Amino acid sequence: MGGTMTAAESVEHRRSWPVPPPDGYTVDDLFTLPDLPPHTELIDGSLVFVSAQRDFHSVVIDLLVSELRRTAPRELRVRREMTVVIDRRNGPEPDVSIVRAEAVKGPEQTYYQVADVLLAVEVVSPDSEARDRDYKPHKYAAAGIPHYWLVDMAGQDHHPVVQVYERGEATGTYALTGTYHEHVKVSVPYDIDIDLTAIDAL
Repeated sequence: MGGTMTAAESVEHRRSWPVPPPDGYTVDDLFTLPDLPPHTELIDGSLVFVSAQRDFHSVVIDLLVSELRRTAPRELRVRREMTVVIDRRNGPEPDVSIVRAEAVKGPEQTYYQVADVLLAVEVVSPDSEARDRDYKPHKYAAAGIPHYWLVDMAGQDHHPVVQVYERGEATGTYALTGTYHEHVKVSVPYDIDIDLTAIDAL
């Protein structure tokens, strides 16, 4: 059996993909379109599908979530891979978010409002590098998220390196406040102390 589709099959295959509306998709579409792949994001009205992730991506998220939860105050919650609604045309999905506890409504919840997010973390993967380094931080800062972390794989040992950014109230943009190779120790948005070398045991 060859891998060539007949003309009818090709048309049917294309028909199964949603056709974008003239003015783009909205967050309502993001939550109601059937059969979207997991972790689909909405950026400026376009649906962005996430490629298969490296083991590094999964393990770093696990490490960050467990360590961030360890010292999180009661009024905050740590969440992984949840949609953050910025406006009707933007619903990105940070790899890790810190949100206000009162924003957590229950186990059926599928998104958070951007006003309830204090920290957004993106772990760079090959297909998302441009979005994680340029596009998403611009969106997060403009929407008022006060803290942003960018996590990359570096060195021969492939350890995570965390770049920590804070939003300037006057500028509305992020400024780099530190780069951490083995240990993240910061006091905002709360006292956080993460041993990045612990990834070797995961």
